[in-house]
Amino acid sequence: MAIHIFKTVDALIIKLAEDIVASAQQAIASREEFNIVLSGGSSPEALYKILASPTYTNQVDWNKINFFFGDERNAPAEDPQNNAHMVREALFHPRNISAARIFAVDTSLPPEQAAKNYTKRISEHFKGKKIVFDLILLGLGDDAHTASLFPHTTVLADTFVSIQSVFVEKHNTFRITMTAPMINQARDIAVLVYGQGKAEAVHHVLEDEVNTEKYPAQLIQPVNGNLQWYVDEAAASGLRK
Repeated sequence: MAIHIFKTVDALIIKLAEDIVASAQQAIASREEFNIVLSGGSSPEALYKILASPTYTNQVDWNKINFFFGDERNAPAEDPQNNAHMVREALFHPRNISAARIFAVDTSLPPEQAAKNYTKRISEHFKGKKIVFDLILLGLGDDAHTASLFPHTTVLADTFVSIQSVFVEKHNTFRITMTAPMINQARDIAVLVYGQGKAEAVHHVLEDEVNTEKYPAQLIQPVNGNLQWYVDEAAASGLRK
């Protein structure tokens, strides 16, 4: 695991954008496609807007990138709370990404069925072989959740490489999320965290004793891949090291 600490959020986001593009270039050169899993929430929106900027238009073949989602809210596709909706506005539409390259969760289905449907679509994309994403982008909540792996929820104990629906009592709603085993099969995982409000969670996840029920992001431990944290100084302020 590597922890990269940046003085400013802008510097953090620019570096992460550069690293994503470099990862895409390498994957496309090696395997002719790049399979990336995106994060929702407010933190990565600026990152997606930078990737949609002219700076990166010709740096990578966008027609060879497949976009997936690590989790989704149980909200209609056109609801601003829907993760895919935010990414469509920030990245997909400005970049003219083909619909065939966007693998969004079908939230018109009941949560459990939506999860099964998404698991099936992902398995079909990987042609029944081991599901290994090239890069998974994650965030971190102030309660130490990541994706929709919230504290003290049933999905934390799931040992299957799959998508599951989970009821999050804190928000009184269902979420659809990749399980930790699916995330941990990725070649690379990047955790994007910034802001003073995340400092305590960063400390708990990285420095406290392991308690995955309380700090679910501790479940993220790649089996054969690399885990990198991209953190600004404010979010890193609680670290002792």
